[in-house]
Amino acid sequence: MKQNNALETIIDTMCTAKILVIGDIMLDRFVYGNVDRISPEGPIPVLSVKRETIMMGGAGNTLSNLLGLETKASILSIIGQDQEGQSLRDLCKKAGVQKTEFIEVEDRPTSVKTRFLANHQQLLRTDIEKTESISKETEALLLKKAEQIIPEMDVVVLSDYGKGLLTPKLIQNLIKLAHKNNAVILVDPKGFNYKIYKGADIVTPNKKELSEATQGLPVQTDEEIEHAGNTLIRNSGIKAVIATRSADGISIIQKNQEPVHLRSEEKIEVFDVSGAGDTVIATIAATLAAGGTLEQAADLANLAGSIVVTKVGTAPIRLNELKESLEHRHIGKENKTTGKAFISSWDEAVEIVKRWKAKGLKVGFTNGCFDILHYGHVTYLQDARAKCDRLIVALNSDKSVQILKGPERPVHDETSRATVLASLASVNMVVSFGAETTQQSNTACEILDLLQPDIYFKGGDYSVDQIPEAPTVMRYGGIVDVMPVYDGHSTTSSIQKIKKSEAA
Repeated sequence: MKQNNALETIIDTMCTAKILVIGDIMLDRFVYGNVDRISPEGPIPVLSVKRETIMMGGAGNTLSNLLGLETKASILSIIGQDQEGQSLRDLCKKAGVQKTEFIEVEDRPTSVKTRFLANHQQLLRTDIEKTESISKETEALLLKKAEQIIPEMDVVVLSDYGKGLLTPKLIQNLIKLAHKNNAVILVDPKGFNYKIYKGADIVTPNKKELSEATQGLPVQTDEEIEHAGNTLIRNSGIKAVIATRSADGISIIQKNQEPVHLRSEEKIEVFDVSGAGDTVIATIAATLAAGGTLEQAADLANLAGSIVVTKVGTAPIRLNELKESLEHRHIGKENKTTGKAFISSWDEAVEIVKRWKAKGLKVGFTNGCFDILHYGHVTYLQDARAKCDRLIVALNSDKSVQILKGPERPVHDETSRATVLASLASVNMVVSFGAETTQQSNTACEILDLLQPDIYFKGGDYSVDQIPEAPTVMRYGGIVDVMPVYDGHSTTSSIQKIKKSEAA
């Protein structure tokens, strides 16, 4: 219990942590579409493109995890003089990065990885990048920027993706600079030669990387991990190894100290391990910057890693997820399932829907004000839920309800309405949406386009062409299902009855 209380305090302090990520940032582009035919030019599928998304990759994923943990995170990296580099600047600004320091390199493109997907199946990946070491001039510019920024930092993370930015000379200068300014320096390593990281406080290899860095030493048991970790420390001059071991948890190996092995607490459904290493090093960095010990850092990183591998695709950890997971741990496993639906942000909703679809579940969606929940609402939601495996209710925000219904509505605020809906057995997720001004669209089109449920339910006497959301749903291949309404049951009639009763 004391350990959990200490971890809760650390989590609450992460917002003060000042952390700098230095490493290979990339632009990850995802192109989604459908394959309905084979090309007449050759036996290859034709992807009919429906949408594209972009996100920060490489060192940018470590940065995204630090932002998800609500730290004061900064980035130092290189980009090309191109639109992709500007896209990374824009993403950093939108995400709230504390300091974005990019050096534009004239003869080097921004690293871009483009993935083409049809129905969540990846067809092809293309890479645009240069991987040779940066020039001495670029190296000097990066070091000069680092000299300006590192004195303000609690922790420095070197995120090495082997793309040529972190040269051996630059690494050593950065390690010395961090120590000079009393900043902890962590390394997410690449390659077999860890001597280039000599003097680093912590490196975070996975089992495979640890074995490769020690000429193939076995790494299956605790004893083997200890031997490989101590060998790496002795041969490379690194102070500590935190080895991630997938289902076996995390191990801490330090010179002349007892090793610590932290197990994953329970069996989890793993969807995707990509990006989990970035989550681990980000959580370690945030914990140490918030005043935690190495063991506490590994404990929280183990917890964070077990959360992100249940997500589909590369998705960062969020502070509220870490808090909730820690709370569940000290309540006990028997109380972890409450039966209540997720009340989610849009980003969280995207991750949950991806997970549902990866399981082959049919996702339904409906929206409304649900101001005073009545028989008509409950029956409608039950009928909709019977036609799908998971049901999302998009709830009009308070301002959105006022625009639709007038200044006296809603009767109950958004939090109250969401909490009541989330307690219904027919509802699996509640997410809010809606306009903030009369000039904005007050439809559910934007959230529908983001989540792309299989079925969109609409209650009322409508034809499909009268529903403003229908074109959005049909464009991505969804179904619009117009459901019957239940006469004599409405929020307006309920309010009128209450007013009549008060007047009498």
